[in-house]
Amino acid sequence: MQVLVVGGAGYIGSHAVKMLREQGHTPIVVDNLTRGHRKAVPSDIPFYQISACEIERLCEILKKHSIECVMHFAALAYVGESVEKPLMYYENNVSATIRLLQAMETVGVQKFVFSSTCATYGEPSTIPITEACPQKPINPYGRSKLMVEQILADYAASHPTFAYAALRYFNVAGASRDGTLGEDHRPETHLIPSILLTLLGRRDKFVVFGTDYPTPDGTCIRDYIHVEDLCAAHILVMEKLCPGQPRIYNLGIGRGYSVKEVIDAVERVTGKRVPVEHGPRRAGDPAILYADATRIRKELNWKPQITTIEEMVETAWRWHSAHPEGYVS
Repeated sequence: MQVLVVGGAGYIGSHAVKMLREQGHTPIVVDNLTRGHRKAVPSDIPFYQISACEIERLCEILKKHSIECVMHFAALAYVGESVEKPLMYYENNVSATIRLLQAMETVGVQKFVFSSTCATYGEPSTIPITEACPQKPINPYGRSKLMVEQILADYAASHPTFAYAALRYFNVAGASRDGTLGEDHRPETHLIPSILLTLLGRRDKFVVFGTDYPTPDGTCIRDYIHVEDLCAAHILVMEKLCPGQPRIYNLGIGRGYSVKEVIDAVERVTGKRVPVEHGPRRAGDPAILYADATRIRKELNWKPQITTIEEMVETAWRWHSAHPEGYVS
């Protein structure tokens, strides 16, 4: 299948491009490189440095490459930043997606896989979180993703040949197992790379925000899914898309690891002691979040291949230790 990967130079998008090619599909990449990295995309893959807002250019690309499906990863995804700059988030995450859909409509592309998030659930009252859990996001980032989900449902209702999926990620972690791709955010806010960058001397210390949560060790618990398992789910869902049957799935491993458990795993994998400082809780951080991913397991027989935090850390450590400055190095 000819697949346009929007945001294909980012962390998840670049891994999806790699896996699409490995599974016999033909990826074409669009990325404005605001937060992606050109080096994350092989030079022989068609690459266009444009914004998802550029309807005319998108139409040209969709036509030129006879695109059959669009995978959309091009979102801003920092919760704190979304609170400080909500208009930027609604412009990039919502308005740009509308323009992308308009380009698809103009050309006649009928399949769409959307990168959504568990942030659409807000602070759920029940754990584990199923797809039926009420969506009550508590920040502009989560609201922007929920808006797109609602737009897709409305668009599909008025276009009977349109088929789409909305995949609600939990915490994505790790790097490609062959060491060729990894995580390089500026700034880096994700837990595992933040710890590893501390060990590599790029940070003085690692701060644990809150040690008095109602959890076994007092630190927050989250569901971590390996980036390659996440991308495998995208491709599986893409291949099953059918008009009138929206695919709405949680993507997680169905269990959580605490911050302390992740730190302990890093120390076991690397053989290094993590310099830790304890800080106060951050506003809006629930004690426990993890997914119930039963729906995609039952409907599509998807099963994550990496389920231990040690395995996820091992792949991330392989990448970061070889690329301490990210794609710059």
